[in-house]
Amino acid sequence: MSLLQLLPVFEEPYHMACHWKLETQFRSWRSVMGIFPSSYVHLKNACVKNKGQFEMVIPTEDSVITEMTSTLRDWGTMWKQLYVRNEGDLFHRLWHIMNEILDLRRQVLVGHLTHDRMKDVKRHITARLDWGNEQLGLDLVPRKEYAMVDPEDISITELYRLMEHRHRKKDTPVQASSHHLFVQMKSLMCSNLGEELEVIFSLFDSKENRPISERFFLRLNRNGLPKAPDKPERHCSLFVDLGSSELRKDIFITVHIIRIGRMGAGEKKNACSVQYRRPFGCAVLSIADLLTGETKDDLILKVYMCNTESEWYQIHENIIKKLNARYNLTGSNAGLAVSLQLLHGDIEQIRREYSSVFSHGVSITRKLGFSNIIMPGEMRNDLYITIERGEFEKGGKSVARNVEVTMFIIDSSGQNLKDFISFGSGEPPASEYHSFVLYHNNSPRWAELLKLPIPVDKFRGAHIRFEFRHCSTKEKGEKKLFGFSFVPLMQEDGRTLPDGTHELIVHKCEENTNLQDTTRYLKLPFSKGIFLGNNNQAMKATKESFWITSLLCSTKLTQNGDMLDLLKWRTHPDKITGCLSKLKEIDGSEIVKFLQDTLDTLFGILDENSQKYGSKVFDSLVHIINLLQDSKFHHFKPVMDTYIESHFAGALAYRDLIKVLKWYVDRITEAERQEHIQEVLKAQEYIFKYIVQSRRLFSLATGGQNEEEFRCCIQELLMSVRFFLSQESKGSGALSQSQAVFLSSFPAVYSELLKLFDVREVANLVQDTLGSLPTIMHVDDSLQAIKLQCIGKTVESQLYTNPDSRYILLPVVLHHLHIHLQEQKDLIMCARILSNVFCLIKKNSSEKSVLEEIDVIVASLLDILLRTILEITSRPQPSGSSMRLQFQDVTGEFVACLLSLLRQMTDRHYQQLLDSFNTKEELRDFLLQIFTVFRILIRPEMFPKDWTVMRLVANNVIITTVLYLSDALRKNFLNENFDYKIWDSYFYLAVIFINQLCLQLEMFTPSKKKKVLEKYGDMRVTMGCEIFSMWQNLGEHKLHFIPALIGPFLEVTLIPQPDLRNVMIPIFHDMMDWEQRRSGSFKQVEAKLIDKLDSLMSEGKGDETYRELFNSILLKKIERETWRESGVSLIATVTRLMERLLDYRDCMKMGEVDGKKIGCTVSLLNFYKTELNKEEMYIRYIHKLYDLHLKAQNFTEAAYTLLLYDELLEWSDRPLREFLTYPMQTEWQRKEHLHLTIIQNFDRGKCWENGIILCRKIAEQYENYYDYRNLSKMRMMEASLYDKIMDQQRLEPEFFRVGFYGKKFPFFLRNKEFVCRGHDYERLEAFQQRMLNEFPHAIAMQHANQPDETIFQAEAQYLQIYAVTPMPESQEVLQREGVPDNIKSFYKVNHIWKFRYDRPFHKGTKDKENEFKSLWVERTSLYLVQSLPGISRWFEVEKREVVEMSPLENAIEVLENKNQQLKTLIGQCQTRQMQNINPLTMCLNGVIDAAVNGGVSRYQEAFFVKEYILSHPEDGEKIARLRELMLEQAQILEFGLAVHEKFVPQDMRPLHKKLVDQFFVMKSSLGIQEFTACIQASPVHFPNGSPRVCRNSAPASMSPDGTRVIPRRSPLSYPAVNRYSSSSLSSQASAEVSNITGQSESSDEVFNMQPSPSTSSLSSTHSASPNVTSSAPSSARASPLLSDKHKHSRENSCLSPRERPCSAIYPTPVEPSQRMLFNHIGDGGLPRSDPNLSAPEKAVNPTPSSWSLDSGKEAKNMSDSGKLISPPVPPRPTQTASPARHTTTSVSPSPAGRSPLKQGSVQSFTPSPVEYHSPVLSGSYSSGISSLSRCSTSETSGFENQVNEQSAPPPTPAPAPAPAPGSGPAPVPSYGGGPEEPVRKESKTPPPYSVYERTLRRPVPLPHSLSIPAAAEPPALPPKPLASRPSHLENGTRRTEAGPRPRPLPRKVSQL
Repeated sequence: MSLLQLLPVFEEPYHMACHWKLETQFRSWRSVMGIFPSSYVHLKNACVKNKGQFEMVIPTEDSVITEMTSTLRDWGTMWKQLYVRNEGDLFHRLWHIMNEILDLRRQVLVGHLTHDRMKDVKRHITARLDWGNEQLGLDLVPRKEYAMVDPEDISITELYRLMEHRHRKKDTPVQASSHHLFVQMKSLMCSNLGEELEVIFSLFDSKENRPISERFFLRLNRNGLPKAPDKPERHCSLFVDLGSSELRKDIFITVHIIRIGRMGAGEKKNACSVQYRRPFGCAVLSIADLLTGETKDDLILKVYMCNTESEWYQIHENIIKKLNARYNLTGSNAGLAVSLQLLHGDIEQIRREYSSVFSHGVSITRKLGFSNIIMPGEMRNDLYITIERGEFEKGGKSVARNVEVTMFIIDSSGQNLKDFISFGSGEPPASEYHSFVLYHNNSPRWAELLKLPIPVDKFRGAHIRFEFRHCSTKEKGEKKLFGFSFVPLMQEDGRTLPDGTHELIVHKCEENTNLQDTTRYLKLPFSKGIFLGNNNQAMKATKESFWITSLLCSTKLTQNGDMLDLLKWRTHPDKITGCLSKLKEIDGSEIVKFLQDTLDTLFGILDENSQKYGSKVFDSLVHIINLLQDSKFHHFKPVMDTYIESHFAGALAYRDLIKVLKWYVDRITEAERQEHIQEVLKAQEYIFKYIVQSRRLFSLATGGQNEEEFRCCIQELLMSVRFFLSQESKGSGALSQSQAVFLSSFPAVYSELLKLFDVREVANLVQDTLGSLPTIMHVDDSLQAIKLQCIGKTVESQLYTNPDSRYILLPVVLHHLHIHLQEQKDLIMCARILSNVFCLIKKNSSEKSVLEEIDVIVASLLDILLRTILEITSRPQPSGSSMRLQFQDVTGEFVACLLSLLRQMTDRHYQQLLDSFNTKEELRDFLLQIFTVFRILIRPEMFPKDWTVMRLVANNVIITTVLYLSDALRKNFLNENFDYKIWDSYFYLAVIFINQLCLQLEMFTPSKKKKVLEKYGDMRVTMGCEIFSMWQNLGEHKLHFIPALIGPFLEVTLIPQPDLRNVMIPIFHDMMDWEQRRSGSFKQVEAKLIDKLDSLMSEGKGDETYRELFNSILLKKIERETWRESGVSLIATVTRLMERLLDYRDCMKMGEVDGKKIGCTVSLLNFYKTELNKEEMYIRYIHKLYDLHLKAQNFTEAAYTLLLYDELLEWSDRPLREFLTYPMQTEWQRKEHLHLTIIQNFDRGKCWENGIILCRKIAEQYENYYDYRNLSKMRMMEASLYDKIMDQQRLEPEFFRVGFYGKKFPFFLRNKEFVCRGHDYERLEAFQQRMLNEFPHAIAMQHANQPDETIFQAEAQYLQIYAVTPMPESQEVLQREGVPDNIKSFYKVNHIWKFRYDRPFHKGTKDKENEFKSLWVERTSLYLVQSLPGISRWFEVEKREVVEMSPLENAIEVLENKNQQLKTLIGQCQTRQMQNINPLTMCLNGVIDAAVNGGVSRYQEAFFVKEYILSHPEDGEKIARLRELMLEQAQILEFGLAVHEKFVPQDMRPLHKKLVDQFFVMKSSLGIQEFTACIQASPVHFPNGSPRVCRNSAPASMSPDGTRVIPRRSPLSYPAVNRYSSSSLSSQASAEVSNITGQSESSDEVFNMQPSPSTSSLSSTHSASPNVTSSAPSSARASPLLSDKHKHSRENSCLSPRERPCSAIYPTPVEPSQRMLFNHIGDGGLPRSDPNLSAPEKAVNPTPSSWSLDSGKEAKNMSDSGKLISPPVPPRPTQTASPARHTTTSVSPSPAGRSPLKQGSVQSFTPSPVEYHSPVLSGSYSSGISSLSRCSTSETSGFENQVNEQSAPPPTPAPAPAPAPGSGPAPVPSYGGGPEEPVRKESKTPPPYSVYERTLRRPVPLPHSLSIPAAAEPPALPPKPLASRPSHLENGTRRTEAGPRPRPLPRKVSQL
């Protein structure tokens, strides 16, 4: 920003004030040059208020300028926010308004404007400021004459009126009473033009069938365009003075078009040269069409042509009546183009707003006659003549005539008057008029209106002559005169031509007749209604007539003879009485035209003979005075006032007027008919004006004589008035009507009396008069209202403004007000009177008279005013909008009056008020009343939203009053006089006062906040200190308010005001202390705090600062308390709750449902359950979490969430109340509803197994109740779920470990790690992106190592994400052969507590030739607090275990997995589960080809060499095991090739041959010669016999011939090995490259990377080498053949890791068909290489199957003995293995004995007893020793472990039965049965739907509603629906034994 741009800042007066302060310091520095040139610095004039620390610098400029400056600054900030919020329309509109205001501000600052222009500019500025404030939601600014008003400088009632006036002006714009129509002619579009045209506009009333306006006349040229284009003012006109009653649909704009040309439109051009006016066409438009939109630009009106000229006069009427079928349109595209616009407001306002229109001199078209309101001084003398019609004879011709009328105006001298005939506005007047011609018509009708603006002096003696000519159609086209008519304009007696239609006589004459000599025909009769005696017969004989209609609109001439007789009374004195009597019959417009002359006449007659004519003159005067009350003549009152002041000369008239008036008043009580008396009373204002003026004139003339006499007359008159006012009406009500009439006009007399009497005298007279009014309220309601109106006018009068008279009148006013308020009548008028009373009392008025007035008002009205406000605010508001507005107005006015009164009260007034109460009960009632009223005043609806100024003033008054009254509360209602109700009312008022929205300064703009603080301070802090002070005074009475006030006080402390918090928070310590004293604990305080915190913080109150302040203040307060320990516990609990509530609120501000919202809700829900034990809050948050899950479509999690509530209910008939969305119902009904809802959600979430359990439970209830209908439905639903399990496809989700590190995370996430269940199809990259979107400020960590302490304590957010592998606890289902994949897939990814992650690393020196010698694997196991899925998609990690696997163990695991994969594929191929043999082909190729090129040999080189065996003597058995696996792999490969040969297609035969050749090379490398004996006996031997075959199971034999077609198979299981997990997808491309080449790069490149997760970690940009490939099946890859370059290279074909282990760096997530463990979870004989268990779990049996009751004990015994045990499944040979190296120390069990393999002996074809997931070297089919971790034994139909080799029977081709459990050296323990029972019975798995409990590790299970209690004999898979259900006792017993239940919640469900 440049320096010059900064200069305007120095205009601020504040900076100038600083300049003044520092001026002395700068004087010594004058030699130093400043940065600003002196010519750019301008010092503004300003004044400083409150000099000192809190001084205010106020510029002495115009207040409008100051307001503009501050307002524009506020707008500037908000204007930018409009752009941010994308409110473009308001943004641009406000931009234009701001620029306009700046421009107007510049004009005002220059100061060159005239006074009127300055006023106009300020009006524009304030209008735009108000508009902008309203649009931006800012406050309404009270203004007086365009300047802002300081509320301190005016009374509150006046402030309220200003606000209310501006509010009404804003909401309901005043409807204009005057309207104007702007018409602009554009063109006439018609095809057959060619002649000039006249267009005539006028307004027509179709209802009364007459025109209502003059005409607008316009000439068009031959092209249809206006004839004078250089004079645009002639093209338009303004039809003025239209009333609101004339804007209706039956008012039409009519347009008549006259052509100027030949007689016939089709005549030849040379036929006749004479031009005639001929009819052409007509158009109409209803004015109602303009009301919808004010502007109608280029409106096209249809023009109809008249076919029958005789109907031309009514063509517009016929078109209006829709009779236009008889007329033709001028053309399809023809029409009249006009622009029409309605303008509203008086004509002066229109001139200002549309100055451009009037600057060109637009023509004005008036209404016919006078407007609705006649203004004095208006000069008009217009005579309107309508040429109606004529009746003519043929004149000897065979056809009718073509008649043309010519009109002239002739003056008294016989000369033509020039330019006084107006055809219409827009056309200058002419000297003569020619009518249009109707062809061959002897009875023509013209109906043409003309205006004759003849001057008054020309009227007398003038006449109008009409000449009639026949227009010939011959070539000459001559016009022959054949007659004339005339009519005089004024009669001989001075009356003008009367209005109406006149039938004139047509006098015949010849063409050459000389009509210039007017004397020759003026003596002739002119009308058939007026005959001269001699010519009577002659007139009867004539048949020709001519009709005209006249209308005079004149302010100088009259047509009334009685009016002329009265004005000329002196010429006929005998007619005076008659003339005065006839005055009442004369039209009012005639009287007001001659008002001054008439009044002079009346007072002249009175002076002439007052005795004779006094009463008549008085009555005539009353008639004229009352005439001016009419709205039409209301504006003539100033004319009469001017007459009284300047022209009235009746110095003696007052005597007669007083006498006659008193006579009438005295007769009021006796007269039966009082209409005339009431007329007299109505006119008393002007009668008194005449009396007073007459007395003043008399005093001036006589020097003040007869003063006492005059005073006595007035006193007697008023005594008569008081007498008649004091009378009560009896029956008829006529008297009360007269009283009402008098009271209505009496206040207007005060100002006249003040002209002659002293103020006190007048006040006493008025007081006596008003005091005589009867006070009985039930007499007449209308009279009571009039009385009150009289009081109101008295208060508004000049008399009341004087302090002396006000003190006299105030008691009378207050007396009547008190009566009306007590009866609650006429409240609107009472409010207005009170407002006027207080408007005269300014705030700072400290005069003695004002203080005395306040004393009187307080004593008289304070109590009734409070009761009135209470009464009207407790009423229901009226329904009508106008009534409601009235109701609000009266309430607001009473409130403003109360506030005004309280603001005026001083200390003395308050003391007097409190001392005035005789008893404490009265004081108590008063305090309760005023506290209640204050609470009402604080309500938001009391004032409109933008009345902040009014609210702040009210609050200032309230807090001042409360401070006065709190002393009375302390003095009178403490100790033995303690009153709970009044103290409670006080505290409640104080709390809601502080919580008002208008006092929350934090929400204000900085400038507004500064103004409020400067004027009022922070009233919240003041009230808070008062609360604290009052609380400290309570003493032991504090116990009455515990815990009731905890919630309100807590709400106060949540306000973000530090001082207020510091004052109020210590009160909680006081409450805890007193509660501790009373009950020994503060449970009530804790419960109330917790309950209110939740509701208040959910409303957005509170912040982190408050939490810290709350904690620190209270901890400091309780340091020395004896109950400190329990207090610290309470504070810690509340603080932790605040943390969670703040996190919850912040999360809920997000738009979409995300994991953060759900996680936060889960955290809060668990907190309420475990720490607070708040059942109702717990249930509420259960449903909030449920709604979040539904919104996010997490249906499974939603079902688990609702289960939490379901578990709290029992199947009982207890009634439950209505709660949340549940109706009142029994517990059984609610639980049933919940069950059905949960089942529905499990169904939608494809978790059908869990739904089946609930179906069974609810079916059991239906069965117990014999509800077979619902039982049937439930069984069908259960069956449908079974079908869905088998038929529908389920996607297996990925699981991701997420660490949230850093202090910037919410409390429930901070420095914690979670495992998250991904969405369908969500892979690592998508999940990582989602998390980064949810936490946009988080930093993604690029490694998988545990972070250090610096990361934990960092003020930032760090996310660490990588994929993990689920480790199912229950293995039995997964290990069973023949179980469809659809069923197994559920157990692989549901009820998972444990997850695994592997990280490879090199330990020691790395062998570059063979890196497998030093390749170790770090295996991390994560244990969750709750299994997934659950009530959330993620759960926190409870425990981590890290185990290191040696290179040898790693190699064993790799080979085991690969062998298992081969078995699975071979079995699938045999049983025809594969439609495509490619997976088997690629797997065989990968193993055999890799082996030939050096695969297995790398292991031989690493582990079979002498150096390794000598240096690792403890690994002897493992080395033997590795060799076994190599030989076993060879056997499997040979059998696989045999199967492959049977099914391989012809085109793949060459590949098969190549594999066979390479296999023999592989065998020779292993030292294997023949497997003949083995293969011939049985290619694959099952020592345990054939397993039980399910309907979908594979055959027990793996013979190549043993094929079988599976009738049903899950779509997900084809091909089983092809199904790969999400964490391997992104590395699939690199895997394909490796598979094509058949080799990998150096393992250094693979393992020497940073342990940064690639595909399964944070970012794909940091992924591993392409050779670290996925374990995707080879069917998804390229050709398995090697390139020639690497085909026989042993060095390059070394076994390279193709894929990361099941972890972030080497992920091998378990696939749907592969994710299982070979052994059951209870199998103690797991080898050391089992990746699914940690070291302790490999040594002992941690958790037997969930349905084994004694498993815990047995596991312990077995752990103690250190023996490896077999699982409760068909026995398998116990393997020996050395324990893996653990990071945590563990005791290794003694390995069971195993006979080593004998040298040279042929090993039987034994399948791998263990499936080992996620090997380090798994990845592609080109790796001979790699294991595809995607494979599992779930698809192997016949592979089972053998028993120990030493006791195993010799292999036989046929399957043998399963041996007894005890046949091996490691006996199999019996689970739940005797030793003779078959083992297979014991190996039955738990139901597939149960939610397993981990009894030894975790006491809190998942919701037990999903668990089926274990039966004595667990059902086989799947559970049979008809299995017998155990009794409730058994259920309870077994559930208890299975594991400890979670801590029960208090049973409050009956209240829910």
